[in-house]
Amino acid sequence: MALNKKTVDDLSVQGKRVLVRCDFNVPLKNGEITDETRIVAALPTINKLISGGAKVILCSHLGKVKNGPNEGESLAPVAKRLSEKLGKEVNFVADYNVTGEAATAAVNAMKEGDVVLLQNTRFRGKEETKPTEAGEAFAKELADLADDYVCDAFGSSHRAHASVSVVTKYIKEKGGSNAVGYLMQKEIDFLGNAVENPVRPFVAILGGAKVADKLNVINNLLEKCDTLIIGGGMAFTFLKAQGCEIGKSLVDDEKLDYCKEMIAKAEKLGKKLLLPVDTVVADSFPDPIDNPSIAVATVDSDKIPADKEGLDIGDKTRTLYADAVKTAKTVVWNGPMGVFENPVLAEGTKAVAKALAETEATTIIGGGDSAAAVNQLGFADKMSHISTGGGASLEFLEGKELPGVYAADNR
Repeated sequence: MALNKKTVDDLSVQGKRVLVRCDFNVPLKNGEITDETRIVAALPTINKLISGGAKVILCSHLGKVKNGPNEGESLAPVAKRLSEKLGKEVNFVADYNVTGEAATAAVNAMKEGDVVLLQNTRFRGKEETKPTEAGEAFAKELADLADDYVCDAFGSSHRAHASVSVVTKYIKEKGGSNAVGYLMQKEIDFLGNAVENPVRPFVAILGGAKVADKLNVINNLLEKCDTLIIGGGMAFTFLKAQGCEIGKSLVDDEKLDYCKEMIAKAEKLGKKLLLPVDTVVADSFPDPIDNPSIAVATVDSDKIPADKEGLDIGDKTRTLYADAVKTAKTVVWNGPMGVFENPVLAEGTKAVAKALAETEATTIIGGGDSAAAVNQLGFADKMSHISTGGGASLEFLEGKELPGVYAADNR
């Protein structure tokens, strides 16, 4: 999907009110932000608008807000950190209604270069409803606060939510522009080029727990890549489909036929499909997950004992996968190779991350657990691009149109 959308560079924002949908869904512990990656990622777009003389109105969700509005999921800590990062006060509107009188008053009082942050959009309770329902009213109220709209929340761009895509309709109705921010532009450039126009050889690596989560991704990437590497819990369904003994390993018996189809498809298309040749096994899944005293052994992947569970790729597989990466010019990786949260079972994921870090290829990490793994293992700065959206990057790799991208104006 080539990006032919208006960006912040196409907007004339002097004196205008610009609503920016950010992804400030940051992890919090006791009210403190434990990872500010998403805040830092939003700064280039915000700073561009400030320097252009815009009145910048920021909005975002945080958490799932299952039990109604609460201070534990307020964006107040984000406003504090953002003020420090921008070197100027961010006026936080704490109103749980999000777009009520307090928000209107705050926006009316803005001068050029000022920044306002609205409360957690999900506090409104209408953020996630379908556009034909009450989400429409919320979207219109958001649009009423602004002249133009910028979507810079890639992590939410696969959701057709009020503040992500529905708001664009009302901005357009009043003659405003809908653009994407720098973060969105970067995500689409990297992921779009990797899938639609990769420098070859193109190697795709898929891991994680379940085949079901990545059905369409596997199918789509097999048509695009030269080599597809499968690791993590999902590999055992493929191994069982080939008739291997997998013991107590995670398996999705309903997807065995699908895995057989994909193995046949790879063969028909002349693509390499690499599966683990050896596996690190234990008696059971570690409890707690990071228990460092778990006893493990390495066995051939087709001979996993009946009372053992596969939890990481073995040494031979690590070498096999690393060698495949060495020959690549483009690599996309989504999903860990094992239970990377455990120091004993992180070696497979670490080996793949190290191989990516050492290659000259363009390396793209598809968000979620893969991003967490490269950050945790210290390889983040060696990657070409780490996506800020797990679900969004997966849907992008499936070839789906993302509502948050689609809703922006074409150039």
